[in-house]
Amino acid sequence: MVDPAYHSILAAPDSSGHRLDSYLAGRIGTISRSRVKALILEGACERDGQVTTDPSETVQPGATYRLMQPPAAPALPQAQDLPLDILYEDSVLLVLNKPAGMVVHPAPGNPDGTLVNALIAHCGDSLTGIGGERRPGIVHRLDKDTSGVMVVAKTELALTRLSAAFAARDLEREYKALCWGLLNPAAGRIDGDIGRDPRDRKRMAVVTRNGKPAATNYRVLRQVGLAAALIACRLETGRTHQIRVHMAHIGYPLIGDPVYLRRRPAAAKLLPQPARDLALDFPRQALHAETLGFAHPLSGAPLRFQAPTPDDFNDLVGALLSCT
Repeated sequence: MVDPAYHSILAAPDSSGHRLDSYLAGRIGTISRSRVKALILEGACERDGQVTTDPSETVQPGATYRLMQPPAAPALPQAQDLPLDILYEDSVLLVLNKPAGMVVHPAPGNPDGTLVNALIAHCGDSLTGIGGERRPGIVHRLDKDTSGVMVVAKTELALTRLSAAFAARDLEREYKALCWGLLNPAAGRIDGDIGRDPRDRKRMAVVTRNGKPAATNYRVLRQVGLAAALIACRLETGRTHQIRVHMAHIGYPLIGDPVYLRRRPAAAKLLPQPARDLALDFPRQALHAETLGFAHPLSGAPLRFQAPTPDDFNDLVGALLSCT
């Protein structure tokens, strides 16, 4: 059985006026403020040998604080030894190239075989606990059939800081996609709040109220006649899924999209076979998260990663470009 960790901290002379949970989190350096607050509320903190349960109390300079951090509980999802394409890994985070077809989180219909199951097996004891549970911190998600680069936190502090960077849009995200039609203009910005489609609650849509702000910049890399285009997309706000919503909204849905491509596109008839058949039969949305850049959550060092486009995407691109 793993013993709890104890953090003993002598409050410095200049600590007066600081809030207790924030001060302890800063001094410990490996636990988020919210987790320290929860531990204090649970009675896991002592000040000069006396239990204190008020995370908002003012730090007393010269006092000795002792915080007990219980060992992380086993994660509810089971560890599964599944292959991972790891681009980078250190003690607090991991960057990988997620394949198309892999679900990120266990859910009804996908109870196992997910990225989380694989990460629990791969990371083992390097997962120090998030919210008291030994599990990876999913900073952002990709749809099941979207491939590409993802960053995962191993510690609670890394998760907190990476999530803040994503929320503040202090990072670089670029995607490759294939869409139907002749894009006009060839580069632009799509600005439209996204929420549940009022006519179909299972999908998202650009809405006029109660949506989340979302902005996508796109540019054409290669145009395939009037039929299709290889594009690059950069997110200003929002999540990866918004690319599918935004492109369909302006009339250029992604090739293979099972949700936002509701009927056979008229542009398909402009393609010769076998490129037409390959595009119409493409089994997933043609979307790949190619580039992710961000600051390391502890050191602040700039990090930038690229995931190569998968074979099925490359085959489709090759077939389409052979038509030009």
